[in-house]
Amino acid sequence: MSNIPENLSYTKDHEWILFESDQICKVGITDHAQDALGDVTFVDIPQVGTQFSQGDVFGVVESVKAASDLYMPVNGEVIEVNAGLNDSPELVNTNPYENGWIIKVQTSDSRESSGLLNHSEYEEEIG
Repeated sequence: MSNIPENLSYTKDHEWILFESDQICKVGITDHAQDALGDVTFVDIPQVGTQFSQGDVFGVVESVKAASDLYMPVNGEVIEVNAGLNDSPELVNTNPYENGWIIKVQTSDSRESSGLLNHSEYEEEIG
């Protein structure tokens, strides 16, 4: 059974998002996603300052099994990246919701989270 924290929002593409404030959010992949990928060997992270629209591919997670695109859950600008993933990509496996976060984004409107799923909806989505 996957770990699905109740305080996060989710995408159907298995990203999670945590609104730290009205306009700042942290993004990563879910426990379900990291489990499906297997041992993560590399995370391709965008540069700080890069702008994305909701649904855009913002990076790639590579594992021993496959490579998987990462999709931006909101419109916004990357304001911080988890540089620790460069040396320790396995943080995505061991702690996807804490040390394994991927980017921080500044969004113009936190209400712009249309299409995001809550805990129960995501749990239902992954079965």
